[in-house]
Amino acid sequence: MQIQINDVLRAYIDPLTESEYAALERSILAEGCRDALVLWEDVLVDGHNRYAICQQHSIPFKVTQNTTFKTIEDVMLWMIDNHLGRRSVSDFQRGVLALRKKDIVAARSAELANQVAAEDASIAPPEPLDGAAHSVKVRTSREDIARAARLSSNTISQIEKIQKTATPELVEAVRAGTISINAAATVASLPEADQVAAVAGGKKLLQQAAKEIREQRAASRPAKERRDADDGEDGSAPLTEVEQLRAEVQQLKERNTALRAENNELRERISMLVDAS
Repeated sequence: MQIQINDVLRAYIDPLTESEYAALERSILAEGCRDALVLWEDVLVDGHNRYAICQQHSIPFKVTQNTTFKTIEDVMLWMIDNHLGRRSVSDFQRGVLALRKKDIVAARSAELANQVAAEDASIAPPEPLDGAAHSVKVRTSREDIARAARLSSNTISQIEKIQKTATPELVEAVRAGTISINAAATVASLPEADQVAAVAGGKKLLQQAAKEIREQRAASRPAKERRDADDGEDGSAPLTEVEQLRAEVQQLKERNTALRAENNELRERISMLVDAS
């Protein structure tokens, strides 16, 4: 079989860094390609980096077919869930993936709702005995997205803002860990030229820019609003470095709680499997 590369799927997940790619290459050269590549018919779905390394060094590899895929959206959802389950994925990447999943699921839900409405209009079926109407529901609230990404709702809001208003340079700085999600969402409110200049200035300038924006916002608010913001009553972004650190600590606590719950669930599954064997 001639494996086909779909450029959309290859670019759908953020690429490995140079150091990550080098580490994977060393591992494959030393131990071979242990994990099978996942295919959708002849299209490569998972294992683009492994495939490239194996091709370059003439290393044999195995493939496995996923027969559940019917559309490219099915493939994308599988890719998202697969990467959300990996602990090496950063918080920013996790949030981006969860938001992509929301868009796909919401689009499918809208399409299904339109189909149901068209069928109801053309067929006009009798009313259900219990009086219930046709409905299509999908869980795409910010809380649902945050739960899927194991992040706080506030972090998801910040990632959405970064996606909408940040320049490519600022987005890359977040991906590289040069600036936190919290600070990047603040800097993203600047004009594009100022964002680019802040990124070019490095980590310290980015942090300083975020700090100055928060201080300007705090100074422009009435005294009562500033007190409410300090108390966290309006759900706004932190206005000082101390508040920023508190928010980030809270995000870590929430993520830790989610990971513990996930760990307990995995333990229960393992216990059930052991009991059944």
